[in-house]
Amino acid sequence: MIRAEEQTLMPARMVNEYVYCPRLFYYEHVEGIFVHNLETIEGSQVHSRVDKKEDELPPAGELLETDRPAKMRSVTLSSDKYGIIAKLDLLETDGSTVTPVDYKRGEPCKADDGSLDAWPADRAQLAVQALILRDNGYVCEEAIVYYAKTKQRVRLTIDEKLVAETLAAIDASRKLASGSVIPPPLEDSPKCPRCSLVGVCLPDETRRATSCRSPISSSQLTLFELDATKTADLGEGSTREELRRLVPSRDDLRPLYLNQPGLYVGCSSKVLQVKDKKKVIQQVRLGEICQVNLFGSIQLTTQAIQAICQAEIPIAYFSMGGWFYGVTQGLGVKNIYLRREQFRWADIPSFCLRLARALVAGKIKNQRTMLQRNHVEPPKVALAHMKCMQEDAEKASSLESLLGIEGNAARVYFQNFQGMIKIDDETDAEDAKAFRFHFETRNRRPPRDPINALLSLAYSMLAKDLTIICHTVGFDPYLGFYHQPRYGRAPLALDLMEPFRALIADSAVLSAINTRMIQPNHFIRAGNAVALTPDGRKAFFRAYEQRMDTLVTHPLFGYRVNYRRILEIQCRLLARVLTGEINNYPVFVTR
Repeated sequence: MIRAEEQTLMPARMVNEYVYCPRLFYYEHVEGIFVHNLETIEGSQVHSRVDKKEDELPPAGELLETDRPAKMRSVTLSSDKYGIIAKLDLLETDGSTVTPVDYKRGEPCKADDGSLDAWPADRAQLAVQALILRDNGYVCEEAIVYYAKTKQRVRLTIDEKLVAETLAAIDASRKLASGSVIPPPLEDSPKCPRCSLVGVCLPDETRRATSCRSPISSSQLTLFELDATKTADLGEGSTREELRRLVPSRDDLRPLYLNQPGLYVGCSSKVLQVKDKKKVIQQVRLGEICQVNLFGSIQLTTQAIQAICQAEIPIAYFSMGGWFYGVTQGLGVKNIYLRREQFRWADIPSFCLRLARALVAGKIKNQRTMLQRNHVEPPKVALAHMKCMQEDAEKASSLESLLGIEGNAARVYFQNFQGMIKIDDETDAEDAKAFRFHFETRNRRPPRDPINALLSLAYSMLAKDLTIICHTVGFDPYLGFYHQPRYGRAPLALDLMEPFRALIADSAVLSAINTRMIQPNHFIRAGNAVALTPDGRKAFFRAYEQRMDTLVTHPLFGYRVNYRRILEIQCRLLARVLTGEINNYPVFVTR
């Protein structure tokens, strides 16, 4: 066994997690990731009564001097011998022995003969508590698990066999925690749908992506010719089956956008108070939002920043014109393993080129699909050229040539962008100052017409979302594989957003214009630059979030989730590539 003095004390609950699922243990103990779901919240409520009061356990010698039964709640003990610390929910003593009682939200396991038993993970956790008690000089012969759902107590004897199994689990968990190799996901396990970290683990998705043997881009492009809900051949001896949709289709939390200059944001009892000249104009609960987006000169109190960071909610800063400045957030993922792999792979030119080919090919395919779907008369010549450039991107010999292919494809795409705008220009033709939704070419810094102003804002918002997701997953967004490091931008976020520019940003702009959510009076001109008014930005935020909330079928996994979930899934799949769990990054492209 690894010497305890060389290790930090491991919580007894982590041994429970290791026995339940080594991969779950790795995420929670090594990477420090924890996500609540219904079951974890119910478990917290079950423990709320015993956690109200913390008692002290008398030394073993004093305890033996009395025969009076006693109960002590929420007792914390540790063992240097085993390198374990535990918070014991309840201790029942009769003067000579101590019996730990642990509260669980579920129901007991039923043996083949109909008798009740504790689950293997619960048995390990109680055995750890017994070992800690024994190491501190107490006599502990048995332990009790109380299952709140059925209100039943299950006793288990702390015998030599259970002790040996538990010591082996402690040793194995320590060895896993000391390395950087994550265990493989469980295969078709009934544990996965109930796990709070299933959206982080992606067990079925990781196994599906691992089974794809083809190159990065061509494998994904081929998959889109298949019906995602049916079985199809993927290669010799492999079949495509419908996956369980373990990931929620969308999040209940929503981003908060504040874009009126002069607003002041404070916080009281986990409620943000948005004030305008000392008058509260809006109150927002922290438990209802996933982001805070600030445009222009908006002030946050220190108390508000601390509360937002404590809730692990990112704060994104933009200029009044929509230029994305950066993010403030809490500590986030506390491990370095993924970032170490990210930096290692970024120094391998062949890998960077292979990944960049797939990203650019996916971007061109999605741009081509946008023209096919939305153009009033899809241009055959342009579509043929983009098809050729998509194939050229898959075979590009260098990042420089790939940049040229991407630029040529973008030129053809934007030359035909006007054909996707389907409103009649009703402005007065004689009014030279009137804004018109007419697109000629892409321009920026500053944008010189309304459509380019919308596109710039949309790309800035998409880069913000992917920067936040990169932080959440554990990446360093300032080191990419295709886009090179440059001060003031996040290359990895730009890498990941390439296939989504047309599907999310461009689509949101077209929807805002074609449905008249955005009107000509939503724009102002300053010199040769065109910008949105506060009301115009508010209207576009609505269009952008509607697009992000749109459900779409994932082409590789076959289930429907919204685009915000898709972005996170794709980012986590890239992490799987860097850590060696899957070989090829499946770029998201649509039919």
